[in-house]
Amino acid sequence: MSQTLQALAEFTAARLIGDGSIEISKVASLALTGPGDLVFVESDRHLEEALNSQASAVIAGDFAAGSAGRKPLLISKRPRLAFATAAKLLYPRTIHPSGIHPSAVVDSSAKVAPTAGVGALAVIEANAVIGERSFIASGCHIGEAVVIGDDCEVYPRVVIYPGTTIGRRVVVHAGAVLGSDGFGFVRDETYGRYVKFPQVGRLVIGDYVEIGANCTIDRGALDETVIGPGTKFDNLVHIGHNSSIGANVVIAAQTGISGSCTIGDDCLLGGQVGLGDHAAIEAGAILGGQAGVLPNKTIRGKGVVYWGTPVKPVREYLKELATLTRLTRKAGK
Repeated sequence: MSQTLQALAEFTAARLIGDGSIEISKVASLALTGPGDLVFVESDRHLEEALNSQASAVIAGDFAAGSAGRKPLLISKRPRLAFATAAKLLYPRTIHPSGIHPSAVVDSSAKVAPTAGVGALAVIEANAVIGERSFIASGCHIGEAVVIGDDCEVYPRVVIYPGTTIGRRVVVHAGAVLGSDGFGFVRDETYGRYVKFPQVGRLVIGDYVEIGANCTIDRGALDETVIGPGTKFDNLVHIGHNSSIGANVVIAAQTGISGSCTIGDDCLLGGQVGLGDHAAIEAGAILGGQAGVLPNKTIRGKGVVYWGTPVKPVREYLKELATLTRLTRKAGK
């Protein structure tokens, strides 16, 4: 959806330098640009490459203002954010068709909003609620008494277990399983076998959450598993039962969160991070890739980066790694 550069400047609150009537049709990387493209740079290191590219305009910081006249510019304090905001205008949200596909199976007690859409071969069980303009894609299974808010997108073959509640504008990508039983067993020493602990709680997902493909989020055992508003999960993330994830948390792929963990608001977790049961990550902490947090451990420090297993502040971790390297070299001589 093409937009003038002037419209993009207003939408992103950026300062326009150059011809605002130029039409921008899409965003692009520096490696693949063409006429009508918009690119961004966050430092002067790549500015020359952007100015020499075929892109029609560049989003950059104040460092680029001196290059006025070479190519139209949008000047922003946060070029990457402005670029992402511009993309929202250039690529508006898909409007999914409303109505229920003839092959879908919808229980008579379910409430599907008139503006909602239900795809082929989807199943919606008793007393489920699907909000206005939400879309349930083909092959999804929506369990009994599930509540899905307005403007949600649930992509193919998602399974949502009974009793799960999902807020507004939530995106669930293909193959995710939400609200399944948690992994809880009690050993019967008499017979040497495991007895399943009750998994009868709920899963509550807040507004503006995005859940990647093939994620799994367990419901609470007796209470609730809670995912806070604005939180984003990459593909292949697992959240164990009774865990509480705060608002605006970002979790990268292949991360595993054990049961009864707590993650505060605004935390960042890299890929393949692992948390033992009852671990707590306080608000704003950052865990680097493959960091491991032991059971019952509390990690605190807004903006502090942690790394390694067991996890340590990154400076401490790198210092210990350097010491180990020196000792290894000495031992090899």
